[in-house]
Amino acid sequence: MADNQNLLAGQRRALILEEVRRRGGIRVSELTRMLQVSDMTVRRDLDVLARQGTLEKVHGGAVPVDQARTHEPGFEAKSELELTAKSDIARAAASLVVPGTAVALAGGTTTFAVAQQLVDIPDLTVVTNSVRVADVFHAARRPAEGRGVESGAATVVLTGGVRTPSETLVGPVADAAIGSLHFDVLFLGTHGISVEAGCSTPNLAEAETNRHFIRSARRVVVVADHTKWGTTGLSSFASLDEVDTLVMDAGLASDDREEIEEHVAELIIAGPEPAGAAG
Repeated sequence: MADNQNLLAGQRRALILEEVRRRGGIRVSELTRMLQVSDMTVRRDLDVLARQGTLEKVHGGAVPVDQARTHEPGFEAKSELELTAKSDIARAAASLVVPGTAVALAGGTTTFAVAQQLVDIPDLTVVTNSVRVADVFHAARRPAEGRGVESGAATVVLTGGVRTPSETLVGPVADAAIGSLHFDVLFLGTHGISVEAGCSTPNLAEAETNRHFIRSARRVVVVADHTKWGTTGLSSFASLDEVDTLVMDAGLASDDREEIEEHVAELIIAGPEPAGAAG
């Protein structure tokens, strides 16, 4: 399809919809290569098709309407998406953490990236329901040969529970453990975020566990790349006014930023602005 950059918008969107239905879902990166148009053009096409109700946006792409709200990609699949954005977000989010505080990290690939930035901050107490996040801190605390654990290393508390496709522990056991604790700052990832639905996930049990995290935190920080904006999962776990700080990457369009700032106390845009960005 070498000449698809010359297609009319309606023709391009028809092709996108055909591919989504035929394949059961497709990534933005695949569509940009297939149609030979920009990432922003594809995302705008997906926004139009989503508003028309013909498909649903999910992490880094789109799926048919009947799959979107309950579609939960595995950790490995999500970890390949928006790597630069997640790295930028993680660095900005980690700068909010003060040594010696109690930090909670819920599951997800963006919070996993945050964890990698927190390992050098001393004297943290970390509570997480993410197997992958716990592994980050345990690996960082492995003593060098002949030495004990370094002073100032993080103390990690891993909740129990039932494991999700995202390597996250949820359910009553996790909820009870989280509900008995108190955190200075909580980092939450999200499947989708919008004005109407707030933060949402396809997993009902994960939504409930996230609500327990929020109730136990003094400060709620949501970390989400720009592809999550406008996406809605099956179950909401936080309205935008429950989010103290939202950290997103510079791929977020300017008009979306303005809309978010009307509802969230603090919006932090991480990373360099894309060249020629016009919103």
